[in-house]
Amino acid sequence: MEERELDYVLVPLGVSVMAIYHLWLIFTILRNPRRTVIGLNAESRRQWVYSMMSDPMKNGVLAVQTIRNNIMASTLLATTAITLSSLISVFVSSTSNSAKTSSEIVYGNKTPLVYSIKYLSLLVCFLVAFLCNVQSIRYYAHVSFLSTLPTFKGNKESIEYVARNLRRGSYFWSLGLRALYLSFPLFLWIFGPIPMFVCCCVMCFLLFFLDTTTSFTRHLHSFTLSDETKTEDVESAGHTL
Repeated sequence: MEERELDYVLVPLGVSVMAIYHLWLIFTILRNPRRTVIGLNAESRRQWVYSMMSDPMKNGVLAVQTIRNNIMASTLLATTAITLSSLISVFVSSTSNSAKTSSEIVYGNKTPLVYSIKYLSLLVCFLVAFLCNVQSIRYYAHVSFLSTLPTFKGNKESIEYVARNLRRGSYFWSLGLRALYLSFPLFLWIFGPIPMFVCCCVMCFLLFFLDTTTSFTRHLHSFTLSDETKTEDVESAGHTL
């Protein structure tokens, strides 16, 4: 196989490995959410909203501080993504002779078109990460107002609405983080298709351990959530009596 043909084989294979893994992850989240960290965290956030909004006047400060920490994390990722996008734009638009020297260490297709595709895909990846984190900040800021409203106390439909917005914010944050993860193999693609393919395989292997939960974690969360449910049932029964 010729050197320039490696990009036509290894790059689609690496992208296919990442796509198959994330399709499996989405299927697992929909069918068995407790097996994934994303699904288990979504249930925990829902219980957290019910716990905080059981008494908004008492837990309002704690709720706002917790959501503020999430806003700060999303702001950091959004700032990092847009900064890297600007650096890539400046690097591509600048006229330099570094392409000739860098092409000597690249084993693969070295045509200007392929280099343009590499930088464009990396730029799109960072822009997607920026937009997802901005949407996450939007939902978190909205939840910070809703979680402190005393009129929502005891209103299950309103509390579910707040929990749904918090869950959407966390989903956008996860998507933004995934886009940053995807930028690693795209960045290594600049140095050739072989590092890119190896990075895709290694990243899927590592993400499997980061995205899935163990039996101990599922049991711990199930025990905690069941205790909170029993406490809420006892408190509601006491208020009824």
